[in-house]
Amino acid sequence: MTVVIVPGDWGGHSSSVVRTASRQDTPYRGGVTVAKGLTRSTAWVMIVGGVVGLFAAFELTIEKFNVLSNPDYVPNCDINPVLSCGSVIVTQQAEVFGFPNPIMGLVGFTIVITFGVLIAAGVTLPRWVWWGLNAGALAGFTFVQWLVWQSLYSIGALCPWCMVVWTVTAPIFLWVTSSNLAEGRFGIDAGWGRSLASLRWFVLIGWYLLVLALIFLRWQDFWLGN
Repeated sequence: MTVVIVPGDWGGHSSSVVRTASRQDTPYRGGVTVAKGLTRSTAWVMIVGGVVGLFAAFELTIEKFNVLSNPDYVPNCDINPVLSCGSVIVTQQAEVFGFPNPIMGLVGFTIVITFGVLIAAGVTLPRWVWWGLNAGALAGFTFVQWLVWQSLYSIGALCPWCMVVWTVTAPIFLWVTSSNLAEGRFGIDAGWGRSLASLRWFVLIGWYLLVLALIFLRWQDFWLGN
């Protein structure tokens, strides 16, 4: 309950009216606060995830060039027969568009970091920029699904640095999407958007567990020492 003093003029005499305002009289701003908080956390997910992803993409690029220049070179991420960058970066899947995949990561994560810093600094980005970020994040996350499938069931090996990229791409996509939903940038009701955005942790953890389960099942004999 809030007390509101309203100045007035009654019969030529100055006076004031005291009335009580119920919670319903005051605009509810909790949803706005939640959305703004999510936008701030999205900025940091983009910055931290972008930095980690950029480092992994850089390492992959270096390893790719080392293998191309020296066929006998053993990448620093060759750990065992399953966790082996060398077995992955020489495949066709590692150059889907005719150049090493990590180069896309160098560009993409740099963009993510840049916009993350702008958002964290309080810069208000136009809606179309948020749409572009979401489209790019969706493209990256979709590409990751294809790479996971190829690594498990076609190539038959896992690239540790690639897995780092997978790990950070998922939260970047989910948090950017959640921020857009919570802020109503997709044109749907912001209340529904915030409800959907609140599921982001469940989706992220579920996706991590699914990928880990698939990896375990694919090489369970190796992991169990059989």
